[in-house]
Amino acid sequence: MSSVRWEVEGQDWPNREHSRFVRTAMLDWHVQVAGPENADAPVLLLVHGTGAATHSWRDLLPLLARHYTVIAPDMPGHGFTRGRIAGGQSLPGMAKALAELLGKLGYAAPQVIVGHSAGAAIGMRMVMDTGLDTMMVGLTPALMPFPGLAARLFPAMARALFVNPFAAMLFAQLASSEGEVARFMKKSTGSRIDARGIALYHKLFRTSDHCAGAIGMMANWDLETFAADLPSFAGPALLVHGGRDSMIPRESVDRAAALISGATLTELPDLGHLAHEESPELLAAMILEFAMQTRAVAA
Repeated sequence: MSSVRWEVEGQDWPNREHSRFVRTAMLDWHVQVAGPENADAPVLLLVHGTGAATHSWRDLLPLLARHYTVIAPDMPGHGFTRGRIAGGQSLPGMAKALAELLGKLGYAAPQVIVGHSAGAAIGMRMVMDTGLDTMMVGLTPALMPFPGLAARLFPAMARALFVNPFAAMLFAQLASSEGEVARFMKKSTGSRIDARGIALYHKLFRTSDHCAGAIGMMANWDLETFAADLPSFAGPALLVHGGRDSMIPRESVDRAAALISGATLTELPDLGHLAHEESPELLAAMILEFAMQTRAVAA
């Protein structure tokens, strides 16, 4: 098995100057914390999706950090975070681990959580489980079960791959060239990200530990139970869907929005699943505008 190494792959990691390593019960977290000089700035939490890491926020984080104390971790099994979660990478388990990290960091509870794809489900699960008074922004959010037969087949396939010790190594070998990663990213997300973004995904995908973390997360996902709980989400929510998203269909986001009281749904026709990497300035403006509609942000 192979891992990304902070002293090697992390040498030019985006926003490296804001990185720190934090220990909780069973995890050694890599987390980035950045913000204005104002120590009283409200907290905004960034939660990446399956297969990504803090690099996904490379251009968005500095824009939001002008107004917020921004906290962005590598989720368990991803990037430079090490360790295991008791019971596996289930949605409640990931949400609990994230809450433990926030408690260890000692900042105020986040006023805003921005979650991408599966990260939106983790953020919302944490809010529902802890009772936080938090607004949620879901970027191309994965909140609903896959339609039809895929709802049963996809998790089963992921579990089968997860128990195979060679699966992650095979995926890493398939991602050995940047060209293969570029083709995979374009086909699977519908997004057009820059060369630096492709190079960073390549660093992650060519390591079997990161691939195993992504497979493990998918193998433990139970969106049917989560979707049934969505009506209990009390905070305001903005759901953003990319019109060219080839991973999450618009119909899925529509169904999620219908379950959340007061949710706002916005479509970005020319962006894909990685909209925040394609157009960080646009997404930052949308997040800040949404936040100011409900609560003041730091000047």
